[in-house]
Amino acid sequence: MASRARVGVAAGLGVAVLLFGVGACALLTNYSTPDRMTIPVTEFSTADYPEDPSNRSVHYGRFADRSLTLVQRDDTHFDFILEPTNAHTATVIFRNVDVSLMTPTLPAWVRGNPDLEKVALVDRQWNRQQVAFDRKSEHVEVIGGNGFERDQLFSAELAKNCLNAGLWEVLLFTQESGQKAMYYQGWFTFPLGHYKRLFERVNGIPYETYRWRLEHWLDPEGTRVDLDALRKVSRDRAVTATFLADEPIFASGEQQRKLRTLNARNLVTWKDFYDPSRSIEFASFVKPGRYDVRKPHAHEFWRLARFTGAALRDVTPPGFERTLQEIELRFLDQNGGAASRFLVGGVDLAALPQLAVSDYPKGLYMPMGIGVPPFYQSYQALEAGPPARSPYFSVLVDAENRWINHHDVAIDGVAMHRDLDKPSLVHVYLLSYERHSLIGHFLIETSGDTA
Repeated sequence: MASRARVGVAAGLGVAVLLFGVGACALLTNYSTPDRMTIPVTEFSTADYPEDPSNRSVHYGRFADRSLTLVQRDDTHFDFILEPTNAHTATVIFRNVDVSLMTPTLPAWVRGNPDLEKVALVDRQWNRQQVAFDRKSEHVEVIGGNGFERDQLFSAELAKNCLNAGLWEVLLFTQESGQKAMYYQGWFTFPLGHYKRLFERVNGIPYETYRWRLEHWLDPEGTRVDLDALRKVSRDRAVTATFLADEPIFASGEQQRKLRTLNARNLVTWKDFYDPSRSIEFASFVKPGRYDVRKPHAHEFWRLARFTGAALRDVTPPGFERTLQEIELRFLDQNGGAASRFLVGGVDLAALPQLAVSDYPKGLYMPMGIGVPPFYQSYQALEAGPPARSPYFSVLVDAENRWINHHDVAIDGVAMHRDLDKPSLVHVYLLSYERHSLIGHFLIETSGDTA
């Protein structure tokens, strides 16, 4: 019996060693990346993706069936070579792109604070970052094809989409009727080996520390947000704040395009979003980076059912000498019990553009998080202002400053601008999950203090 037991233990150990070896080999394979490699590209036809909210060109689908070659030039720079499989399609090259600028990076002032590190990295990975290269950019080259792309390419863009680490997109645009129109979109996986190396280079910590969170979405629900580590408050004052509950709902920009991804009936005013009797569902954003109306995303708007007021603060973020501002919107849940606080800080209110309400997407238009870039920006702007150096932050917390999962609540960002006629009046809009819709319009009267 003892002999059999020893044999059983040995066999069990052998299986464990084998499984460990298989797992180790798989891990090494996942993070093994040559300097030059061909990456598969996924493309969707109109039939494959009928709910696509993009402004598609009449040329969409005419330059398809491409592959992607990735070439590492140095520690942080890469070439993305989008190659054709037919004669009429051009080769489009993104040259010498600094991918570290699209890699989740910790601002210096949160490093060493495990709670803020979790919040910063998770939100940075799970927010979209779409970077545009002008056709005249030194980083873009178009070779061959039938001449359309050489002559009509308006913008070539790369996007780190708001899903698991490594899920990226390439998008090509022309102009039609004075508007950007997408004629090509492909989805690919940026190699995790390069991602891991870049992450460790820009953050100075082992990738393994946060690997699971970044690759599989493990949210930091309940994590304490140390607001004092994000800014020093020099002035805190109450302000006149109004939720325009009865204002008719409106939409511009991508919210207008994404009406097809919002499943709800008889939403007329902003307060309707917070009516528990109404059914509201958003198309989920799923792998490899598309909307799917068959997989609805719910919401927790009940947390924000009662707007109770706002605060305006003058703040100085770490490492910055000039005074900026922070706005806080305060809410109670539908039962009047649990409190929630939406904060957006590190913003120069005086620098916000004065706009008509219909032009709200042209104001500050940002995701939530710490050290995050805008949803959309040019590569030139990204180089000039790396996200990890930005004083901007936005979080949703409870009464004890614990992080609330705003993705589950179905809030993904904020839009802000000053009033067109009264510069001391700031308009604040909450952006829904995946920016499908605005879900609230708030007026903050700053009394000219920062205007």
